[in-house]
Formats: sequence, structure tokens, C-alpha cells
Amino acid sequence: MVRTPLTPEERERGERLGRLLREARGARSMTDVAANAGISAETLRKIETGRAPTPAFFTVAALAGALGLSMDALIGRCAPEAPETPDASIAA
Repeated sequence: MVRTPLTPEERERGERLGRLLREARGARSMTDVAANAGISAETLRKIETGRAPTPAFFTVAALAGALGLSMDALIGRCAPEAPETPDASIAA
């Protein structure tokens, strides 16, 4: 099975997720957080470094739970920034 290449936006979103998880992990060891999430430390390392930019939903949910993050917070901080659009009321 051939996997389609990721878009630059998808890679950037994966890097943002990795940075957020790394920040949330703080001084806790990668091994402890991974074990609490039920994943391998290598999987967490790949996610944090952006080498696995599109982890499975359940993996992200497990990491969020292990780190005390809400899924809403993850989505809000990992979603691409919306481009600025002119206010419709100004154009009218």
C-alpha cells in the first residue's frame, strides 16, 4: 500500500502537536508518560519530533489523558491559524 505524501500543512500541524506534547510533558520522563498512555516511548518520541505527524486519534487521546490535557485544548492549539479575512460589515 502506497501512502500519499503529507502536505506541508499536515507536517506543520504534526510539529505543533509534538511541541505541545513536549511542553506538557515538562520534566516527566518520556518513558513514564508513554507507559501511562499505553504506547511505546519510541512512538512518543516520533510524535514529539514530528516524525509521526499524523498519529491515530486514540493515541492522541491517550496522550492527552496522560498529560492532563483536554482534546479541545489540543485541537485549539494544533489547528492551523485561520487566514485573516476582511470583515464583511466593512465591505458593505
